[in-house]
Amino acid sequence: MPGTGGVTRSTLRQQIADALRDEVLAGRLRPGRAFTVKEIADQYGVSATPVREALVDLSAQGILEADQHRGFRVPEYSVADYRDMIEARSLVTDGMFQVLASGHPAFGTPPGDPRTAAALTTVRRRGEEAQRAAAAGDLTILIGYDLRFWRELSNLFGNPYLTAFLDRLRVQSWVCAVQHLLRLPDLRGRLWAGHTELVDALARRETETARRLVAAANSHSLALLERLTGG
Repeated sequence: MPGTGGVTRSTLRQQIADALRDEVLAGRLRPGRAFTVKEIADQYGVSATPVREALVDLSAQGILEADQHRGFRVPEYSVADYRDMIEARSLVTDGMFQVLASGHPAFGTPPGDPRTAAALTTVRRRGEEAQRAAAAGDLTILIGYDLRFWRELSNLFGNPYLTAFLDRLRVQSWVCAVQHLLRLPDLRGRLWAGHTELVDALARRETETARRLVAAANSHSLALLERLTGG
């Protein structure tokens, strides 16, 4: 990895983790692919310590699995795993929408707060980018914007633990889904693209509409994976 001489170990650790995470989410590291700390250290031209730390971080996030005998490997998630991830995500988002409906000060108090309006505009912009990527069938771009969309949207609820938990679930969901979606030669128009409708519904505090949109998105993605796998 060129230019790492002046980089701190923690920064290097994060750079390696980010690079490997992107490789998994793009499907370039296939399910079941195993590798050792030494292999990755040699690949990036760095010492073993930040590599080991990065791999442990990714394992804790469910992006990799630790194998005591072979190092680490890309998990092989099934459609049943994906169903469980969808269920867990739904419990989190339903809870978010419920507290919003009950008067939680998410999205600003009063609702017309200009800072909140600016944050919602940014979230909506992420949604627009995600929708364009979905329409174009660009899975890698879609995943990046979808994750940013949900991170920024959940941030508006003011609970960093909720944001981190939902982000972990959505990353794991994409790790699972991408393994199957790459079987399709053309993804244009096949992926959910209701991001702006969702953020607009939440901005209006129409939580039932938001709940229906998320449920439809989950049903759509699960049905697509089930068709691809016969599951």
